[in-house]
Amino acid sequence: MPDISTAATSRRVRDLAKAVLSPVRLQLAGKAALAAGLAWYVAPFMPGSAPEYAYYAPFGALISMYPTVAGSARQGLQSLIGLLIGIILAFGLTVFGHPMPWTVGVVIGIGVLLAGIPRLGAGRDWIPMAALFVLVIGGSDVVDFSFGYLLQTGVGVVIGLLVNLLIFPPLRLNAAAASLDQHRMALAGQLEDMGAALTETWPPDHEDWSRRSDRLAEAAHGVRQAVSDADLSRQINPRRRFHDRDVGADYDRVRALERVTFHVQDITEVLADAIWGTPELTPVPAELCTPLSGALRAAGSLLRTWYEVDADEALEEAEAALEDVSGRYHRLGSPQKPVGVAASVTMSLHRILRVVRATRPAAGASRVAEGTPGSSPQ
Repeated sequence: MPDISTAATSRRVRDLAKAVLSPVRLQLAGKAALAAGLAWYVAPFMPGSAPEYAYYAPFGALISMYPTVAGSARQGLQSLIGLLIGIILAFGLTVFGHPMPWTVGVVIGIGVLLAGIPRLGAGRDWIPMAALFVLVIGGSDVVDFSFGYLLQTGVGVVIGLLVNLLIFPPLRLNAAAASLDQHRMALAGQLEDMGAALTETWPPDHEDWSRRSDRLAEAAHGVRQAVSDADLSRQINPRRRFHDRDVGADYDRVRALERVTFHVQDITEVLADAIWGTPELTPVPAELCTPLSGALRAAGSLLRTWYEVDADEALEEAEAALEDVSGRYHRLGSPQKPVGVAASVTMSLHRILRVVRATRPAAGASRVAEGTPGSSPQ
């Protein structure tokens, strides 16, 4: 049997390699390298004293490089605004001559205060840094240094933005679609695993499903981020005209999946408590285990076909299974055979079906209009 710590380490190494060597990261690294090289080539041709500070051009290309074109433009502009504020701040203290401990402290303190301006975004962190560079490195040539610093950084930002815009500008639509489908399948699998646990000898042999609640919430957050990234990647992107996807419909799906995730988490916690927490206080009568298992499995099958054309049949089967459970626990309920767990799970399943039913027409129509995810490379 492999050592658990070794297996965990290997998994972390694989996850790290996957993150570092992902196609998106490799593409970003290649474009950043190209932009930095071009900025270094162009820097000596700048006017005045700017060529003396050519090293700030690759720096500008680097800080403007972002996974989306709109992100590059926003981050680059915010960084330049932050640099300009820092330069102006440092100029106010150069009247006292060479840098002294108190001027350095004052410029950093004020810079950090100004970095609290929320609308500056990525530029906030550059305010104290730029002020310190101008005050300490500028020396007696503070005007020339500030001019070269700002100009070369601006040149690098422009080159970085152009490289990101003109060389395969990233479009994250397929990633968002895949994320939506993966999370939907994960929720379906969770319901099916819980349905299987109800028909096993109690306590069930496997309990991994009972520890997935937090992971499901994290996955839901990741799906929202993926759709947000896809939306951002469409802005200022010439490739969007060739990939007409309704991102608004994707946001609707995210909200629906978040509601379903909440109810699946609730079922997970209720069943885990009934099995391993306080089974003597929250039992599930044996007569309800099989029908409740069927209802959970039917709900899982429904989530797998949520946006498919033939999902109406799965919805009818899930509703019938829930009606069967409801009828059974209403007839069975008594002080000797409490049915609170079954009632709670059934209520959560009813709410899941309500979400699916409410989103079926619009979701199905949008799927037909836009095609299935992965139908064309993006």
